[in-house]
Amino acid sequence: MTERCGLVAVLGAPNAGKSTLVNALVGQKVAIVSPKAQTTRTRLMGIAIAGESQILLVDTPGIFAPRRRLDRAMVKAAWEGAEHADRVLLVVDAAAKLGSRVEQVLDGVEQRPEPKILVLNKVDLARKEELLGLAAILSDRLKTESVFMISATNGDGVEDLRRHLAEAMPQGPWHYPEDQLSDATDRMVAAELTREQLYLQLHAELPYSSAVETEKWEDRKDGSTVIHQQILIERDSQKAIIVGKGGARLKAIGEAARKAIGEHLDRKVHLFLHVKVNPRWDEDRGLYRDIGLDWAD
Repeated sequence: MTERCGLVAVLGAPNAGKSTLVNALVGQKVAIVSPKAQTTRTRLMGIAIAGESQILLVDTPGIFAPRRRLDRAMVKAAWEGAEHADRVLLVVDAAAKLGSRVEQVLDGVEQRPEPKILVLNKVDLARKEELLGLAAILSDRLKTESVFMISATNGDGVEDLRRHLAEAMPQGPWHYPEDQLSDATDRMVAAELTREQLYLQLHAELPYSSAVETEKWEDRKDGSTVIHQQILIERDSQKAIIVGKGGARLKAIGEAARKAIGEHLDRKVHLFLHVKVNPRWDEDRGLYRDIGLDWAD
C-alpha cells in the first residue's frame, strides 16, 4: 500500500474545541485543554495515524481580536499554521451562536485557497433542528469539500473524520516515526501541563495574564528528572491567589502537574514551582521563543 502524509490546519474561534479534537484524532493527549477560551497559545502539531496515512494536525490558537503583544503573536501563529496546509479544518461550536469571534474566523478562512472541511463540534449540546441549517449556511459560504458533525469530547463522528482526512492526504513518505505523537519538546510539554493546572484549579480567579517558564531541567542517573519552573504573573495580588493559604494552592497545583509530567515522561519527576511577579513578562523575547511563538510587533 502507498504511504500518505499531509498537513491539516485546525482553525476556529476560542473555545471551539480544537485541542480536544486534535487529542481525539491522535488518540492520546497532546494538547492541554480547559473550559476557558484561549488555552492554546502556540502552534502544536499532533500526529495521527490512520492506515497508511500520517496526518500532521496543527492545533492553532483560537483566532480573536488581539489587544496586546501576546495576543498578536497567538493570532499570527494561528494564521501561519494554515499556510501550505493540505486541508484546513474549520471547527465551529455548533451549540453557540455565530458571534463576532466566529465571523472573524469565517472572514479570514473564506478567501484562503486551501481545501476546507467544516467541523461542527459539540453537536451533543446543540439543537438538532438547527444543525442542518447551520451546516448549509457555512458550507455554502466557505465552499467546503465536506461537513462533519461531531462531539470531540465523547468521540462521536471522530473516526469518520479521521478516515476522511487519511484519504485526503497526498501520497508521500511519513515525516515522523510511527510512535511519535507530537512535535513538542518535553520542556514545552512540561510547562504546558503546569499551565493547564493553573487554569483548571484557579478557574476564574486568575486571568490569562500568566505564563509558565521552565528554568532548569536535570535528568538524574537514577532515571528521575528534576524540573524547576517559574510561574509568571503581573501583580502581587495574583501571587497570593496562586500560593493560597499556607502555600496550599501552589502545593496542589504542583502535585497535579508533577503527576501529569511524570506520566508524559514515563519517569519519576521532582517538580519545584516558583511564583514571580513581573508586570512585563509578556515583553520577554526569550519566553516567546520557549513557548514556540514568534515575536509580534
